[in-house]
Amino acid sequence: MRIGNATAAAAALMLGSGCASITGSEMQSILVSTKTKAGDAVEKAECALQSPRGLWKVSTPSSVMVVRDSEDIQVDCRKDGQSPGLAKLVSRAHGGMFGNIIFGGGIGAIIDHSKGTGYEYPNKVNVIMGDTIIIDRRDEIAAQQEVK
Repeated sequence: MRIGNATAAAAALMLGSGCASITGSEMQSILVSTKTKAGDAVEKAECALQSPRGLWKVSTPSSVMVVRDSEDIQVDCRKDGQSPGLAKLVSRAHGGMFGNIIFGGGIGAIIDHSKGTGYEYPNKVNVIMGDTIIIDRRDEIAAQQEVK
C-alpha cells in the first residue's frame, strides 16, 4: 500500500511533535534555594515540597526530584531564627501536551495527564523566608525569552 504525501506529512508531524509520555519523564528536578526579604542567602533551611503525588524534603540550596502532576506543589521552608517561607509552585502544561491534543486526537494527552508527564513546575525556586509567594513556570519562561 502506498502512503500519500499528505498522510506521510501528518504522520511526521505527529511523531515530531513528541508525545510527552514517550519523550518526557514523570520526574522533574527542582533547584530550591532560600533567601531573606533583603535578598541574602539563607543556607540549610529545611524545605518540604508536597503535592498529591508525594512529599519531598531538601536542605537548601539543593535540587530535589519530584513527580510531575497537574496539581501545584506547596513548599514550606523552615530554619531556626527565621520566619517560615511558604511558596506555591504552579504546574503548567508544556508543549508536548498541546501537540498530543492537536495531532493525537487527545489519547496521548489523557495518558500524559494521568502520568503527569504533560506538566512542568518551575525549574528554580527561590523561597523568601517570612513570606508567602507564588512561583509560576510561565514567568520563568518569559524571563528566558527576554534574555534571548
